[in-house]
Amino acid sequence: MSKPIKRMHVLIIGGGIGGLCLAQGLVKTGIDVSVYERNAETSETLAGYGIHLTPLGMKALRACLPETTFAQLDALAGHAGATLRFSDEHLHLLAERDDAQLTGKPLAQVERRDVDRIEFRKLLLQGLSQTSSTKKGVVHWNKPFTHYEQLPDGQVRAFFADGSQATGDLLVGADASNSRVRKQYLPSLERVDTGVLNIAGRYMLTPEREAALPATLIDGSINNIVAPARQWMFVAAWHTPTTEPDKPGFHSTQKYLVWAYVAQRHSYPTNIEQFEPEQLRDLVLARTTDWHADLRVIVSEGDLATLRPIPFKSMPHLDPWPPSPVTLLGDAIHNMTPMAGAGANTALLDAQTLCQCLGEVQAEQRTLVKAVGEYERQMRAYANQAVGLSFSNAQHAASDGPWKRGTFRTLLRLAQALPPVKRLLFPESTV
Repeated sequence: MSKPIKRMHVLIIGGGIGGLCLAQGLVKTGIDVSVYERNAETSETLAGYGIHLTPLGMKALRACLPETTFAQLDALAGHAGATLRFSDEHLHLLAERDDAQLTGKPLAQVERRDVDRIEFRKLLLQGLSQTSSTKKGVVHWNKPFTHYEQLPDGQVRAFFADGSQATGDLLVGADASNSRVRKQYLPSLERVDTGVLNIAGRYMLTPEREAALPATLIDGSINNIVAPARQWMFVAAWHTPTTEPDKPGFHSTQKYLVWAYVAQRHSYPTNIEQFEPEQLRDLVLARTTDWHADLRVIVSEGDLATLRPIPFKSMPHLDPWPPSPVTLLGDAIHNMTPMAGAGANTALLDAQTLCQCLGEVQAEQRTLVKAVGEYERQMRAYANQAVGLSFSNAQHAASDGPWKRGTFRTLLRLAQALPPVKRLLFPESTV
């Protein structure tokens, strides 16, 4: 039987976006928390380029962050609008989804915010990255997690590669897609290969380059290039804004396009993951010879240092498991492809949901295990939806069937012409 918890102490394995948001929320709730991150404090080896924060992601951050930190985030994040655009490979518009128009809500309530991943993480670390382990919310660096054990009194002890240990009332695995916590806790739950791979890169924008490109590619909208079959491309502009002491508002210090070319893994050379950046660029160019010149320019003149192949993997459908003083968050439990743009926002929603449930324990309204069970029940519901959508989007983007692709392009044109069809095709996002 678990002992009564006078003041809860939560151990978080992993200092990524989801784990740090959770830590901020727990500190705000009055719960003791320690974060254990395997990397050094100065490490900036973060995957990806930037993050689109949805309204639900921003709502979760507002709930978890101190007011001053959220205000800083609000000032840092760019405004990426609420438009999702589908065009053919010649940049002819097929359909455009405008969430403000579809929902009838003000743009501020439905727009995406874009934020640089590294700058975002720095904000999430504010108040948590302390030098003394006696302070709440401390992040412990250089702490590779090895395993845990559940103790007879209901607590959990975590073990680290340097021989140290930590004991708490709850252990949260927020240690990314290859989670060691998950491998011990739910060993049969493994990611699956979707059979889809993308080649992604970055195209730096200068005033001259911006002037040469259509506004639709540089306005922050998400652009989906729907080729006739077997191919897909994603293009979106990103800003890294900051504020200057003597100037109100935003000042863009960096602007770039992120592009990703998507196809079935079997259509690439077997050694694609060993290709040099120049080979990756040339492969995409060879496959897009009849595409619009602007799309080919962002590939041919992109930053070679950012070019890389990325296989898409995904969690399967999550079935229930018995709750315990161990749980999982973010990519550690619902890793998904980027084809729904929901991964980071789902992790932030996890943090908010778990904070709320643990707050009920602190208020003696639930036992710890029941609170964890309630979090996992809610998390599985929205995570399964997001994972399923991202998986199906990835499969559809790389579909080998020209008939299916032709039908989809026709459906997009129909949706653009008929608003009722558009509302059916583009339901409001839950994440």
